[in-house]
Amino acid sequence: MAIQKTLSDFKTALSGGGARPNLFEVSISNIPTAVLSTQKTDETFTMLCKAANLPASNIASIDVPFRGRTFKVAGDRTYDTWSITVINDSGFAIRKIMEDWMQHIGQYKDSSGAATPTDYMATATVIQLKRSSSEIKQTSTTGVADDVSYIFQDIFPTNISAIDLSFDSSDAIEEFTVEFQVNYWYPSGKTTS
Repeated sequence: MAIQKTLSDFKTALSGGGARPNLFEVSISNIPTAVLSTQKTDETFTMLCKAANLPASNIASIDVPFRGRTFKVAGDRTYDTWSITVINDSGFAIRKIMEDWMQHIGQYKDSSGAATPTDYMATATVIQLKRSSSEIKQTSTTGVADDVSYIFQDIFPTNISAIDLSFDSSDAIEEFTVEFQVNYWYPSGKTTS
């Protein structure tokens, strides 16, 4: 017989008051040096990245027919594209970097561009922050963040959204989305093998 849970039991189980979707930080490291301008952009990007997501986890199933029934076995892991939303500053700092990154991959005028994947791929980290600043763990000396973060490995942008311009939008700040391809991701503290 199941024991009925009380509000006090729920309150105890909801440690830290629950994770909040507006408390996060995104960083992208090792963007190709051919793309970066002379200005410091790491902190600017972290501040202006308005929205991101924690990744979905997908393992496909393979249906194997057997005597009129279907037996399911585990297939390969797949990785969804990853999108971020960025607030556009008046100097277009982050948008220019994303456009230059895509230009580095594939030139506007012809089909030339970076040929070696290591020349255009980067690494991103999404950290879920806690409500109490004393609980936010700093990145360790190994470069891996606390256990509530995800590392997106070998990413590169494939789509930068349009920015709609209109006389009607007088009380809004421009924003745009960037869609990245991801070779794989993993929770920090886990091995990648």
